[in-house]
Amino acid sequence: MISQFFVLSQRGDNIVFRDYRGEVAKGSAEIFFRKVKFWKEDGQEEAPPVFNVDGVNYFHVKVVGLLFVATTRVNVSPSLVLELLQRIARVIKDYLGVLSEDSLRKNFVLVYELLDEVIDFGYMQTTSTEVLKSYIFNEPIMVDAARLQPLRPAAIFMQGTKRMPGTSITKSVVANEPGGRKREEIFVDIIEKISVTFSSSGYILTSEIDGTIQMKSYLTGNPEIRLALNEDLSIGRGGESANDYRSSYGSGAVILDDCNFHESVRLDSFDMDRTLALVPPDGEFPVMNYRMTQEFKPPFHINCLIEEAGHLKGEVILKVRAEFPSNITANTVVLEMPLPKYTTRASFELEPGVTGQRTDFKGANKKLEWDLEKFVGGVEHTLRAKLTFSQDLHANITKETGPVSMTFTIPMYNVSRLQVKYLQIAKKSSSYNPYRWVRYVTQANSYVARI
Repeated sequence: MISQFFVLSQRGDNIVFRDYRGEVAKGSAEIFFRKVKFWKEDGQEEAPPVFNVDGVNYFHVKVVGLLFVATTRVNVSPSLVLELLQRIARVIKDYLGVLSEDSLRKNFVLVYELLDEVIDFGYMQTTSTEVLKSYIFNEPIMVDAARLQPLRPAAIFMQGTKRMPGTSITKSVVANEPGGRKREEIFVDIIEKISVTFSSSGYILTSEIDGTIQMKSYLTGNPEIRLALNEDLSIGRGGESANDYRSSYGSGAVILDDCNFHESVRLDSFDMDRTLALVPPDGEFPVMNYRMTQEFKPPFHINCLIEEAGHLKGEVILKVRAEFPSNITANTVVLEMPLPKYTTRASFELEPGVTGQRTDFKGANKKLEWDLEKFVGGVEHTLRAKLTFSQDLHANITKETGPVSMTFTIPMYNVSRLQVKYLQIAKKSSSYNPYRWVRYVTQANSYVARI
């Protein structure tokens, strides 16, 4: 049960506000934003997703730069409320096509209509885009695609050798194309978030993949879809029953520890040929979630050395090598490394001739930051940093430094080797041939190298 729901911009502007129960003061949005903006407790840079101020519980998630917030005075499950906020963001995106401050302001009547159907007197009713279509009567006002942010390589879909920009999925599920016709197409995302911990010698200590197959359908008439995965896919590391979908039917190149499926997925032939059959509901939804701890080749190898370089001086050498093919390019790569607390200054030296790289020393929390706009596969980059300390070193410098953490996005690449072999759509007629788009994306969840 929640009392209020609101959406804030990065500047703290209140874009959407709905008070369901009148139990929390009206100024809660300002209290929340000030608390998040000036969060300094325990040296954290960002506020946790759940916190309490003066007896009010605040829950928030950040989606494309917008803060989706719920408040309540009662003791509710945090995971339930955070999942509800994510689903509200997804439903709004399904209806508006694109989720941004501009689209929310232009469609505030539609957004409030959605909120009143999703939540009634603080209690969740439904977050199904398909169910809501029966109750929502306002049409979305589409945002001009030219006003959206430039697309990064991760926003590219593939169909054979064809490429389609990600603006093709910034359409509303209820709006038609100009001329009243609806373009028949379906989008499939295989998104993998990887967690890897390297030892100080470079060996892998832990590795895990959390993956999901997302689907967004713009097909009329809800035709049946058959989605085929790797035939050598094995689920689980052992088991008794062939009908238990967490058990293994044999050794294969891809071994998932466990998985779960959307309620619309039928598993009649999954044991035999690894094919999923489903009638996709409207909007974006996860067809399958999976987890994998089988050994895989990490996309990046990190090598870091820090040593004393004279009186009150130190030097850091940080090397990163991309282990994926040269035709793949990672973007938004960021490395962070905590430095000794008595570091007062850092000067950086990059390789000669490199572009698209930025370095910074965060004096407030003593961190080194290295941003690389693009990182081509098979290439190694090196950063040297000269440090100045305010006092003599009384302990081993490596004990007060690190670990190195890394974030990145790699489009059209996945480390698990799980693939969509084909996407078959039941034909209404001989001329019916909708567009099918498939995209692979790998992102860092927790990518850490100890020193």
